[in-house]
Parts: sequence; C-alpha cells; structure tokens
Amino acid sequence: MAVSASAPVAREAIQAAILSALEKDRGIANTEGFKVKGTPVDQAEIIGLLKSLESREIVTYEAIEDEWLELTEEGADIADHGSYEARVFHAVPSGNEPISVPDLKEKLGQIAQFGQGRAIKNKWIKKEGAGFVKAVEKIDDESQKLLQRIRSERKHSDEKVVKELKKQKHVTPIKSLSYSVKKGVKFTTDVRKEDTDVTEEMLKSGDWKNATFKKYNFNAEGVQPRCGSLHPLLKVREEYRQIFLELGFSEMPTAKYVESSFWNFDALFQPQQHPARDAHDTFFLSDPATSDRFPKDYLERVKKVHSEGGYGSIGYGYDWQQKEAEKLLLRTHTTAISSKMLYDLAQEYKRTGVWRDVKWFSIDKVFRNETLDATHLAEFHQVEGVVAGKGLTLGDLIGTLHNFFKKLGIEKMRFKPAYNPYTEPSMEIFAWHDGLARWVEIGNSGMFRPEMLLPMGLPEDVSVIAWGLSTERPTMIKTGVDNIRKLAGHKCDLAFLNRDPIARLDK
Repeated sequence: MAVSASAPVAREAIQAAILSALEKDRGIANTEGFKVKGTPVDQAEIIGLLKSLESREIVTYEAIEDEWLELTEEGADIADHGSYEARVFHAVPSGNEPISVPDLKEKLGQIAQFGQGRAIKNKWIKKEGAGFVKAVEKIDDESQKLLQRIRSERKHSDEKVVKELKKQKHVTPIKSLSYSVKKGVKFTTDVRKEDTDVTEEMLKSGDWKNATFKKYNFNAEGVQPRCGSLHPLLKVREEYRQIFLELGFSEMPTAKYVESSFWNFDALFQPQQHPARDAHDTFFLSDPATSDRFPKDYLERVKKVHSEGGYGSIGYGYDWQQKEAEKLLLRTHTTAISSKMLYDLAQEYKRTGVWRDVKWFSIDKVFRNETLDATHLAEFHQVEGVVAGKGLTLGDLIGTLHNFFKKLGIEKMRFKPAYNPYTEPSMEIFAWHDGLARWVEIGNSGMFRPEMLLPMGLPEDVSVIAWGLSTERPTMIKTGVDNIRKLAGHKCDLAFLNRDPIARLDK
C-alpha cells in the first residue's frame, strides 16, 4: 500500500535521519525544511526528539526564531493584477466619453465598488455626467509594487506601513521556530531505549548491569492538582484547636460516635421524659440497641438523684428506668465524653485525695435528627470546652468565651439566659452574621449542676464551667456564607471551596 507524501514520519525514522546527517557532517545548520525520504518533518516532532537526545548528551541544539510577512489571498491578487483603484482606472476608456457606473460594475464586478472611491481620491478618474472619465493619462500603482516587493523580500522596514497592510488584510505575519543541531559529547548513532525502572526480571537475569536508565529530571513540574484548598470547616476547626492550645487546654479523646443514653443524657441530670430523648430529635440504634457497660454504683447514685433527689435537690420525682439508660444512640453532643472524663477525674481524686484543676476541649461530630434548613444540619461538628476548678464563677465563663471568640475574629457577641437540664445558670451564645443581617446562635454554655457533679464523686467546692459551640455557623460568619448547605452535603458549593484560599481569613 502506497504511503502519501503528507503522512506523518515515524519518530524512529526522524531520529535515524538526524543522527545520520550529523555523522556525515559536524552539524545541521537549520532543521527548517528537514525531510525524511522526501517527506517534510514537523518542527514540533523534531523538538521532542532533540530534547530526548540532549538529555543523554548525544546532541546539542539551539533554537532559531524567524518572522516574515506573507501575502494573503487578497494581497497576492493585488500583487498579480494590480490594486482595485488601478483596475478601475484601466477600465475607464481614454477620451471624453464617460463610462457609466453600471457598465463599470459589469466590467469589474465588486472591484468597481471597492476601487472607484480610491481612484477618485487619488485623482486618477473624475465624475463626468452620470459616469467617469480619466483625469490623467497614466498612473503609478504603488500598492501593487509594495506588495510585490514584500512578496520578494518577505519584510518591510516601516512598521506603520506593515500595520496598515495588516489592517487591510493584505499581509499576515508568519513566525517559525527551527533548530541548529550539533554533535554532543556522547554522540552515537546507536541509540538504545532507556529503561525507567529496575524490574524483577532485570534483577533475576542481571540485565540491569548493562541497562541504560533514563535520568530523573528533578526540575520537571508535576501535574497541578485540580484544587489545593483546604475545606473552610477544616481551617476553622484547626483555628479552634490552636486557640484552645494557646489558652492551655488539653484535647479530649472523642473517637466514639455511638454512646449510651446513660452517658449522653442520664449522667448529665437530663430527665428521661425530656423531649431531646425522643426519636424525632435523636438517632437511636437498632442493632445493637442497648448496652449496660457503665459503673453500677454510679448508676445507682444517678438513679436516686433523678427519682428521689439528693445533694440539696429534690430531683425530678419519677420512676427512673435503667432500660432507658441502656439505649444506644449516635451522640447528640460531645458532653457525653465530658461526663465520662469528669467521672474518671472524680475517681482519680477518690484514689489520691489530691485535686487537680483541668481545662479540656474537644472538636468532633455530633448527630441530631434535625429538619435541614439554611442554618441546620443533621450532622455537624461541636466544639466543647470544659474547665473544672475551685472558685469558678459565671464571670469566668463569660470572660473565657469573649477571649476565645476575639481570637477567632468574632467580636459582636450576645449572651441570653437559657435553660439546660445539666447547667445552672445557662446562657445561649449569639454572634452577628452580616450576610444574614441577624444574630445567629452559635452555642450554649453554663455551669454544671451539683446534681450532675456530686454523684460522680467530685468535691463540693469544685465548679465546672462548660460550653458547646459549632464549627459550621462561625465558619458561615467568617466566610460570608448564608446557607450552611453550601459548606457540606449534596448541595455543597464546590466552586466556592476551590476558590477559598489556603490562608486563613483576616482577624
């Protein structure tokens, strides 16, 4: 089967032709017009090959850049047959008999329309009645001569003239890139394929000893990732962590999404009839559905304070059921971890008789059976802070929260009295959201009740201040997002996440 002259030349054939030409001479002056068996070779194919050979020091090369002017189809027509105004001049008969506009158009076509205005401007022809007559006996067609000269010389020194010709679409600039090639220090015509890896077969046969390996190009740039931005929630979460660490807090272990109702609700002095313990507010597990792995003596003290009271409290006065406490659920707050940590701290005090103040924090997921809207998700991150010590007051809690959020960059804050089963006094925390133009609740706080702390075994003079926040809503305030579903979930705005810079927002 015959191969057409325009068919691409194989890379191996180009390489062989270049090396053969270099072997016969010291170099190739210019690869422009280089042919392999009569077929021109694309310069793009040549440069890829030269780079490979240069990396192995077989050849060296230099780029040759060239630029020239080439006539367009219209420009070539003018160079061959004259300018449109000259053709109009020659179409007008000599003498005093004018040629009518329709006759001129019939004779020259569209050229008459393009050329007659210029011919009049050049004073080559003039109006006579309803037609045109010659105004001079002969003309000098400079436009034709200019284009003929450019076609011959492929350039023009006057940039203004070239700019005008480009505007008229009579010429077009052409750029070319070719290469001069010389022998390298390791020149050879016997070029073996380079291996990129040491294979198992090479090691077994010993071929690796004689193999030629491709050099690593440590300056080559890797493929750029589609996006390199951290998620805004991760950035705010990390900022939370750094602020807590700066304030001297230690992080609690929170890798436990499934919790019993006992640690999630009962240990916090939250009654079993509380609406938060209904299925429409909490995700309960079906398999396994229950667990009884909690301290029995502590369970009895919790049962008593719920049903009968104690420690100066009258309790709730209901029949507390262990089966309710055994139900497993997806934790609704990380305070379930705090309650277990405080119980362990009480046991440590019981063993040693020595009290130590603690400052703990946690940042992890919690789950609520919420109706999704612009500010609520069924799964979100809770930030919790707990401080246990002697002599703590509500003022300590407010001051700590102000200091914390100021470091985060949120200064417009309000506190509203609230009710929580396990804190008294209690406060909801609000921050101003410029995008929503309203105050947004970002957390809850308070001082843990004696009914929660004393059954654990903590000393009576120890107070515990605590607060629970989200990462999503402060992130919305910091980034100006007006819908929480743009940050997470199936409606997440990926374009926004990609654009969001790695650097933190200003404080």
